[in-house]
Amino acid sequence: MPSVDTLFAQASDALRNQDPERARDLCAEARQQGPDDPRLVMLHGFALRRSGDYAAAEPLLRRTLSMDPDLEIAHHELGLALKGLGRLSEARRAMEQAVTLNPKMTAAWRDLYEVRAAEGDDVGAAEAYRQAMGNKELDPLLKKALELVGQGRFGVAEGICREYLKRRPHDVDAIRLLAEVGISIGSVGEAILLLERCLELAPEFHVARTNYVTALARHQRFDEALAENEQLRKAQPDSLAHQVQFATTLSLAGRFEMAHGEFEKALEQAPGNERILTSYGHSLRYGVKGEEAIAAYLRAVEAAPSAGEAYWSLANLKTFRFDDTQLASMQSQFAGLAQPSDDKIHLAFAVGKALEDRHEYDQSFAAYAEGNAIKRQISGYDADKTSARVDQLIARCGTSLWDGDGHPSDEAIFVIGLPRAGSTLLEQILASHSQVEATAELPFIGRMIGEMVAGRDRGDEPLYPRILNELTVEERVARGQEYLDLAAGYRTGKARFIDKLPNNWEHVALIKAILPNATIIDARRHPMAACFANFKQLFARGQEFTYSLEDIGRYYADYLRLMDHWHSVFPGGLLTVQYEEVVEDLDMQVRQLLSHAKLDFEEACLRYYEKDRAVRTASSEQVRQPIYRDALNLWQRYQSYLAPLASLLDERGVPR
Repeated sequence: MPSVDTLFAQASDALRNQDPERARDLCAEARQQGPDDPRLVMLHGFALRRSGDYAAAEPLLRRTLSMDPDLEIAHHELGLALKGLGRLSEARRAMEQAVTLNPKMTAAWRDLYEVRAAEGDDVGAAEAYRQAMGNKELDPLLKKALELVGQGRFGVAEGICREYLKRRPHDVDAIRLLAEVGISIGSVGEAILLLERCLELAPEFHVARTNYVTALARHQRFDEALAENEQLRKAQPDSLAHQVQFATTLSLAGRFEMAHGEFEKALEQAPGNERILTSYGHSLRYGVKGEEAIAAYLRAVEAAPSAGEAYWSLANLKTFRFDDTQLASMQSQFAGLAQPSDDKIHLAFAVGKALEDRHEYDQSFAAYAEGNAIKRQISGYDADKTSARVDQLIARCGTSLWDGDGHPSDEAIFVIGLPRAGSTLLEQILASHSQVEATAELPFIGRMIGEMVAGRDRGDEPLYPRILNELTVEERVARGQEYLDLAAGYRTGKARFIDKLPNNWEHVALIKAILPNATIIDARRHPMAACFANFKQLFARGQEFTYSLEDIGRYYADYLRLMDHWHSVFPGGLLTVQYEEVVEDLDMQVRQLLSHAKLDFEEACLRYYEKDRAVRTASSEQVRQPIYRDALNLWQRYQSYLAPLASLLDERGVPR
């Protein structure tokens, strides 16, 4: 029989020559002589993993790591074995350990990209892909852009990418990176164009096509997104990442029943993965399957006790109550996370809500404050920029803008205001009318602004809103028709439809310019209640102003002074609906609301909670119940902590 050393050498050669089966057999033979030889244990584990026997590989790889915890290649191999077994969470942690030990381990970064993508973690996947790309030999300029994107300095990175592409316009990696920047900063339309160019140059660039699906879905072009995803699934039929993206896109498109089936298929490949379970829970929730959503979220936290997003998703239902064991688990997990992370942020807000439900307001505020403080560090929100935009809108958008010209349609009903101010309740009331349907938080007004200023010289003053004064009657009509055409994809044929995007409060002038007969409703709430409701809400995306009391107070003051301006410029053109008044006298407020929208009164609008439809906001469960009074004066329970907010509002002249 050959010696152990000879067999080890032969097995090593076989593995290098891409013959893992022979390497496996040679290792097995050698271990008859030296079963505990560390070299053989490791190599045998590698050979078993590479020959596809993941279950047999796992214990050998773990044994290797028990002998040498800093062996990055063993962590990587273990991650791949766990991935093969469908245990994605464990695989991710193993691969993260590998790249922590060796950040230059490009193959581990690439595999980490696959795992994170399979879990539906677009942000984490993008980071892993950038790291893998950064380990290649790159032009220093492109390498710098990669570093800046990783730091969240998107504006500077964008400029460098554009400069680089002037020299190398066909570099698909640079084009894709610029598109990633565009998606991150909200320039999704431009990102789509960039990715189309990228795929024209490199049709098999699957990462770019995956980004393209994401961008199309963000742009609410769901049919196109699904078609692109189909291409990916045909090219890589075994990819769990493409399967999860398919399920997620279906859910975003409102095709919930189909989405649920696809999520279940994904979970067959990765049973118990907390991130896929959480995404599944979101789809069930918005598909009006609340109890099933709760079950999915609970499965997620059972599988991974530190799954912060799943805990926050339960809290964000607003109707779920944590028991003592669950609260203790959240607090323990929060305390055990030393570094700021998404899980720590989610857990902080979930603990805050759990303690709020128990009337432990001091501890509750402390949890909310800690979550907000962590989130604020990474948000990059600049309150001065919001104030400057409002100044420009007030200066540029006077009465001369509104002369009644524009598209004559009265189909659109815009519900605007601050988040958490009752806009979802008003939407539900209106959508209960036989002539009205809810669509979604449509992005088309903001997108239109981006299109109007794209590629134009801005000069010393922002082009928007100045450009509004340059619109001809023909352009107004055309833009109005463009908006209606885009919205048509979300309609089923009713006479009127609702666009409930709160942030459109900044764009009333554009709405009135292109659709002068549109109905505009301003959802208003007591300033302290509205500001605190935003402070204790962790938003999935956007609303970066909500993570400090000072930012929220300034934002509310800017919102109020601009709304005052709109009321003066468009007298009678907007209706302010006070949430507290709706709660106190639903009948009168509903009648007033319908009258403003030129709709006949219907009793069904008083029974809005009977309307069975998908709602994608934090109020989704509340609006399926009769009038919700509990939160009216909740802020007063935290009054001592909100004194700085009250002072700021007073200084800004906000009536309370």
